[in-house]
Amino acid sequence: MDVRLSSEQRQLRDAAAKLADDLGPGSVADLDDEVRRARLERAVDTAGWRTLRTDGASGVEVAIVAEEFGRGLVDIAFLGPVLADGLRVRPEGGGWTIGIGDRAIDARGSSRALIVDGARIRAAALGWVVPGADLTRQTAALTGEFEPVGELSPDEAGRWRALAVTVTTADLLGTARGAQDLAVDYAKMREQYGSTIGSYQAVAHLLAENQALIEGAISVLRHAAWAVDELPTAAALEAARIAKVYTARVARTVCEASIQVHGGIGNTWDCLAHVFLRRALVSAELFPVALQEIDLGLS
Repeated sequence: MDVRLSSEQRQLRDAAAKLADDLGPGSVADLDDEVRRARLERAVDTAGWRTLRTDGASGVEVAIVAEEFGRGLVDIAFLGPVLADGLRVRPEGGGWTIGIGDRAIDARGSSRALIVDGARIRAAALGWVVPGADLTRQTAALTGEFEPVGELSPDEAGRWRALAVTVTTADLLGTARGAQDLAVDYAKMREQYGSTIGSYQAVAHLLAENQALIEGAISVLRHAAWAVDELPTAAALEAARIAKVYTARVARTVCEASIQVHGGIGNTWDCLAHVFLRRALVSAELFPVALQEIDLGLS
């Protein structure tokens, strides 16, 4: 595989990054700014990023957008709708997301959810919003009868599962990168004893070690995203699971370290560090992977 992004993929990454930087929340208070969120919603709708798979995008390209949206804490629905689009089922009505168990993930703006049950695809209506740890995405209860709307072959079901695990891994990587950027920026400006705290080895080494972890996560994610479309289903699933296990641990480590670097302020509501950690913890539990599912001796 060639891990280098094509010129079109770099343009996609830059566009997603710019949108996240321009309209993503820059503070905890911004999470309550409905005007900003409405502008973000319109921009994502115009770009058509929720229908990437229908438009022929590869797993790499979906992961690129998911990663940048995680980095920028983009707080409109993307993961749920883009995974629903990946099922290639077209029930009537708009606003679709993905349901897991009795809940719909990433439910903001959606009215119905698609649930993958083995090879069957069922649909259900969304009910009330369920409180959760993630401040950037909504979870909703599923209500009413589960209506059958389609069926997948074993290969299609496995490949979609690989996509789902990979895309949530991309969100984890982006969240880790965002938390690391937040910590590095703070270490550059916060002074203690007449010097910036980033000049002290205890902080500098911690941030350097976390950057090395992030680089490793980039490698395993790139391979998993490429594998979604290029490898046999079983191999694609294995690559996705390895990436998820590794990146989930990286994201939690980096987000917790970001809080530590911020010192006392890192434990306050107004510091964005806890928003990154909350998102990482929730993304790790979306299509979770256990070590027992991987036979490569990871620990």
